[in-house]
Amino acid sequence: MVNNNLYAYFAKNFLKYPKRDFLSSDHGSIKFENIHEETGLYVAMFSNMGISKGDRVVVQVEKSIEAVLLYLACLRYGAIYIPLNTAYTKEELRYFLSDSMPELFVCDPQKENSMRELAKELKLNNVISMNSRKEGTLFHRLLEVQSSSFVEVCKDDDLAAILYTSGTTGRSKGAMLTHKNLLSNALVLLDYWAWEENDILLHALPIFHVHGLFVALNIAILNSSKVIFLDFFDSKRVISELPNATVMMGVPTYYVRLLNEQGFNKSVCQNMRLFISGSAPLLSETFNSFEERTGMQILERYGMSETSMITSNPYSGNRVAGTVGFFLPSIEGRIINEKGEEVVDGEIGVLEMKGPNVFKGYWKMPEKTKLEFTPDGYFITGDMASKSSEGRITIVGREKDLIISGGYNVYPKEVEIALDMIEFIKESCVIGLPHRDFGEAVTALIILQETNQEFEVNIRHLLNDKLAKFKHPKKILLLEEIPRNTMGKVQKNILREHYKNLYLE
Repeated sequence: MVNNNLYAYFAKNFLKYPKRDFLSSDHGSIKFENIHEETGLYVAMFSNMGISKGDRVVVQVEKSIEAVLLYLACLRYGAIYIPLNTAYTKEELRYFLSDSMPELFVCDPQKENSMRELAKELKLNNVISMNSRKEGTLFHRLLEVQSSSFVEVCKDDDLAAILYTSGTTGRSKGAMLTHKNLLSNALVLLDYWAWEENDILLHALPIFHVHGLFVALNIAILNSSKVIFLDFFDSKRVISELPNATVMMGVPTYYVRLLNEQGFNKSVCQNMRLFISGSAPLLSETFNSFEERTGMQILERYGMSETSMITSNPYSGNRVAGTVGFFLPSIEGRIINEKGEEVVDGEIGVLEMKGPNVFKGYWKMPEKTKLEFTPDGYFITGDMASKSSEGRITIVGREKDLIISGGYNVYPKEVEIALDMIEFIKESCVIGLPHRDFGEAVTALIILQETNQEFEVNIRHLLNDKLAKFKHPKKILLLEEIPRNTMGKVQKNILREHYKNLYLE
């Protein structure tokens, strides 16, 4: 029987260059030849804990080599991997855990006692912990087992992962990704971005979303590439590592911060073959400044949690600032107007697409899943776009009010709910505004119930336990009235236009 387990496909690449480092970090390294043995320990641990194929494993831990091994072991065992942003609060975790009902939850050692209380409340069976310093109960468990040789047999439509993506009502949706979804996209990108035999990836991204995990690491494994695995992005550290790398993936914020460093120049980039940007819109100003400084063009691409990558500027040929390039091979795309008709080139509509990379649906939301697909099988992205005569796609906005700040998704409704629960706030409205560093900045406009001189300090304090830091407003502005149309709907477009230069002046 053919095994379509993504891990089984990966394993073919482990012995191409067995002595080559796969991940090299400040905390250690692991060679390709050791991956199978090391993940075998995690597999044996899963078996001892009574985990079965199809069970969910929720992970909220800091970036580490061991966290990557945990991901690979979940693939290998047939468990469904669910990574969560490390900034999520306990209250936010309550929803994710109650929705996914995992057989195993892995957290930071400092949070383990608190998470055990939450797990007991939700009737979850297993909570263990880990960090990059090999502290935590997970490592105690690994000492109790012998490495297993087991690799689960999976069909290509078996679930590999669930990624939670914010909803417009504040309720997150779990996008179900299959082994085929992840493999097909990684193979296409490996070819489209012309990966070379000796490429070395500089990795400063987090590993709880598509970009850092499924794009960067999956491609590196398929190419048997070494990965310089940084704990987090630090512009000076990245500059010091660039001479040792050939490829870097980042969000626009990374490139803005590199351009702010005097030490960032053509010389430190001389070994670099490719800079890739995604997860948020790249300003033309950043694209042009980067080319002037380094002589290289950033390659911008576009994707979603539900689909991984959809479009990309070409590796060979013009990379046009402000566009996200062409539909990738194997992907069919179209742009549709309000009447459900495909628009002519240059007109704006909603981008729809289909391909082997499109997710299986939303976890436990069959009706929502049905609404997100057209009768002929296209996924409705909700992003407003236009297409040039040569096929280049430009994303011009979002049908829904998603804000992408520093590469992280923030839905205004979730922030508005938290603000409206504060007693002295009468009404709130949250919008995203252009920001040179973060791409977009979360901005709150509020009406107070009564005069409050310390309103901003008080609001920020009250939000600390409610929302992850990246969702907090960069600015809180007072309004006397929030503009509405005749149907009573808030006219956010008017507010965005009025304050569009707030962070750019």
